[in-house]
Amino acid sequence: MKRHPIHCVVAFSKVADFTLEVTFDDATRRVIDFRPVLAGELFGPLADPATFDAVRLDPEARTLVWPNGADFDPAMLHDWPEVVGELEALTAGWGGG
Repeated sequence: MKRHPIHCVVAFSKVADFTLEVTFDDATRRVIDFRPVLAGELFGPLADPATFDAVRLDPEARTLVWPNGADFDPAMLHDWPEVVGELEALTAGWGGG
């Protein structure tokens, strides 16, 4: 059985519009541009800069969360380079927010 590691976000900082540097509990750091996936009912509202910038670190879920309920699985954020293409293809069918 393949083991799936559990990752937790420990910090983040804004590095550009819609782009965050995310630090994980294993010291991995990812610079993530979220623009390609800001579509649909849940993630579409994050295309508004003020809404996106309201991101915070949830101390219980240990991931990034937004006031509208949007969040990303921390394992997905950790593995962003490997999953962003699939996520982008998925959200492309969702339309605008």
